[in-house]
Amino acid sequence: MKIYMPVVFPEPLMSGWHAGIALDVNRSGYPVSREEMKRHLSDADAVVINLDDVFDREMIDASPKLRVITLFAASTYNIDVEYARERGITVCTTPGEIFENTADLTFALLMAAARRIPEADAYIRAGNYHAWEPAGLLGGDIYGKTLGIIGLGKIGSCVARRAKGFGMRILYTAAHGPKPELEKELGCEFVQLDQLLGEADFVTLHCKLTPETEGLIGAEQLRGMKKTAYLINTGRGMLVDEAALADALEQGCIAGAGLDVFADEPRVTEKLLALPNVVMTPHLGASTRENRMRMAEIAADCTRAALAGRIPAVYA
Repeated sequence: MKIYMPVVFPEPLMSGWHAGIALDVNRSGYPVSREEMKRHLSDADAVVINLDDVFDREMIDASPKLRVITLFAASTYNIDVEYARERGITVCTTPGEIFENTADLTFALLMAAARRIPEADAYIRAGNYHAWEPAGLLGGDIYGKTLGIIGLGKIGSCVARRAKGFGMRILYTAAHGPKPELEKELGCEFVQLDQLLGEADFVTLHCKLTPETEGLIGAEQLRGMKKTAYLINTGRGMLVDEAALADALEQGCIAGAGLDVFADEPRVTEKLLALPNVVMTPHLGASTRENRMRMAEIAADCTRAALAGRIPAVYA
């Protein structure tokens, strides 16, 4: 039997398979095209994929021997699950912890952007640190400032709990209106988006991507923020008009930004790459060792079970 993997996964998925299973793994570090993936799937019994890999009818039809699709994620929006079932293919999913660790990264980006940590690190590495300068690399305060959270769901609530520890005033918006229980717990205040943008020193994005929220933060919204404010996006790239954000950062409309997600990943708007006041990470929200190892264990166990004709622990 053959298992195809279009990318290298954490270790529990890369070893421990019995001798009758061969792993066909793309180790190039670059994504494979749909046509190349079809070639590898022509004789594959199972495949382990990411959310970026679209498994529609065309891809499933190109996989005549396929018995198992294992998704290294929990949401199956990239898979035609109903058609897979019609074809007798088991679709396994891999739940992981995405709330607390994404909130950690949100605060890491917030602090790195405000205190200009990447700039300071590059400054030292370039040999420019000759003496302490009272006016050098001045950043913004964090403790006691105002945080505006767009989307007070599970991740947004985790971010708010961290902000509470920093003595921050917490404003929020939510698609379904005020959340009194969370307000009581976190001391946060429900406001409309315009007020949040106008008063927050830091704005973090955690709302779902829908037709209504696509491009939620554009030129007009950025102009409504403080010139000393920072925008942090660990939600979805398409929530932000990246070209407008790059212009706002270049023109000093806002002080800085921290981005973990992009509208057309892995492509990043070229202008953002040249700006010193934006901190960027390559979609690392839930990328902790503990989380990824556990996800890989779940994915391996489910794939083994499905190939053996057993019901996997987690499936769509």
